[in-house]
Amino acid sequence: MQVPSTRGSRRSRRGVLAAACIGAVSALSGATAGAAPSGTLTFGSNGSDAIPKAAYQALVDAFKAENPGLEVNVNTSDHNKFQEGISQYVQGTPDDVFTWFAGYRMQSLSSKGLVGDISDVWTKLSSDQPPAFKGASTAADGKQYFVPLYNYPWGVFYRKSVFKSHGYKVPKTLDQLVTLSKKMQKDGLTPIAFGDKDGWPALGTFDYLNERINGYDFHVSLMAGKQSWTDPKVKKVFETWKTLLPYHSKGSLGRTWQDAAKSVVNKKAGMYLLGAFVGQQFTGASNKDLDFFAFPQINPKYGTDTVEAPIDGLMLAKDAKNPEAAKAFLAFAASAKGQQIYLGADANSIATSKSADTSKYTPLQKKSVGFIASAKHISQFLDRDTEPAFANTVMIPAIQSFIKNPNDIDGLLKGIEKQKQVIFAK
Repeated sequence: MQVPSTRGSRRSRRGVLAAACIGAVSALSGATAGAAPSGTLTFGSNGSDAIPKAAYQALVDAFKAENPGLEVNVNTSDHNKFQEGISQYVQGTPDDVFTWFAGYRMQSLSSKGLVGDISDVWTKLSSDQPPAFKGASTAADGKQYFVPLYNYPWGVFYRKSVFKSHGYKVPKTLDQLVTLSKKMQKDGLTPIAFGDKDGWPALGTFDYLNERINGYDFHVSLMAGKQSWTDPKVKKVFETWKTLLPYHSKGSLGRTWQDAAKSVVNKKAGMYLLGAFVGQQFTGASNKDLDFFAFPQINPKYGTDTVEAPIDGLMLAKDAKNPEAAKAFLAFAASAKGQQIYLGADANSIATSKSADTSKYTPLQKKSVGFIASAKHISQFLDRDTEPAFANTVMIPAIQSFIKNPNDIDGLLKGIEKQKQVIFAK
């Protein structure tokens, strides 16, 4: 069944998102007034990499310090396996609270009655969360099922020292990107790091190509199943992508995003299109050397007006064993205090709370704030902006097939369209 989208709430959010990082610290640590939560709370986390794992633990430790009568058990799972098995997880014996994503990912679970209503938590949060983030947390029934913890932009990341030593200039157009890529190859670098073993990283490349060539409105309409994948506009996206593949890492289908990131860390690759979480792989001096730029313009009509900026957060299990503690934890995570604690250990994203203190943001975080705030349109990510079944069972294997053999674009798009019609008809 097609799930209604909340994309409209993410359009034209310049003022809203700019306000998301201004103000003084405030605390919203309780979902409801009354006794402090007690007993045992279970928290299911997909933060399996070292930095997000430490950040979630810091968030939990701070919450426990405010609620000494409460025990919190964190159950961390591999990020990709958690995402792939979410349906079985929520229908089995899920933790009281668990990590998840806004957009269709949230809608898919809420529309099937598989998660808990947290509208009462939002009565305390609404004044501290911009309307756009509340919209991204609201399902088709008008109720809230998600609290945002942070968001982050996708961009083209690079090491400043590499660009400086070779005299590279940040490309503003696709032609300039190709020229730069050719120069990097001559200099012995892989121009664009790429790793798609897990399937989802390449979706970001498709998104930006489609948004730059055909614009935001066409992109979200295509994601909603309202446009045909055999449209010449979509074919142009893949034809353009085909011309860029020679500049990407070889053997990308056998490489994870972390592997690809290391090639930039080690100065073997010049650029990498990914989310700001790529900074998790850069430590010490290499992290301070990290910078990014917008995916270049292709069609002057649209320029670089769209930014991918996914929202990550938490949800409540439908039959949580300790709902009072769970809701208190959700409110804490969405508060300025909670988000600052999380970002203190994972300084690669930015807070969604309007009253979060940004004075200690790194230069990269500050740039992310301005980057998102300046966008005319905000997209989530392909696997969050469309039906999960379509993203997982159709688009991921289709794009991996394209990367392996980009010579039958017409056949590829016919296959996608045929499967799309089946999935969106349900």
